[in-house]
Amino acid sequence: MHFLAALVSPLLLVGGVAPPGAAPVPRVRAMALVVGLDITVPPTASLGAGGPGATLSRSLGTVTVNDTRTTNPNTWTATVSATAFITAGGGAGKTIATTQVSYWSGPVTKQNGGGTKVPGQATAAQAVTLTVPRVAFSKTSGNQRNSVSWAPTLRVAIPAAAVTGVYTGTITHSVA
Repeated sequence: MHFLAALVSPLLLVGGVAPPGAAPVPRVRAMALVVGLDITVPPTASLGAGGPGATLSRSLGTVTVNDTRTTNPNTWTATVSATAFITAGGGAGKTIATTQVSYWSGPVTKQNGGGTKVPGQATAAQAVTLTVPRVAFSKTSGNQRNSVSWAPTLRVAIPAAAVTGVYTGTITHSVA
């Protein structure tokens, strides 16, 4: 399996006001390359602020897969996974588990080239928890060079026992 992945470090604030300089550090990392197949994501996303028991839902920004390969067929699958959201060293009340993190890709926002491109979760009703890697988008048929973009949404349910703090986690998109 060959893929290129990028990391997004969403910022989540539970209770209170973010301290100065609390923005997440942008992180983008190439894990491996397939010549002609790549994926791009925004380096960071802020999910906003909410108190214990609240649910935050925000777009992560545009994710794009570009496929310039000439192999036939040139199908691909983009996957998404997450880490827990943690504040101040983690521990009891300082971790939001991936069971509380949901994702849906939404529909195509822009596309070029041929082939059938399928969202992993076209609507909020189809949102999936990120306890395991999930399909975000795929190209299931076609032989032409292609690209597709989508604007996924992340939903985080803040546990009632969460302590006040700035929580960060990593959302990883990959394509193969």
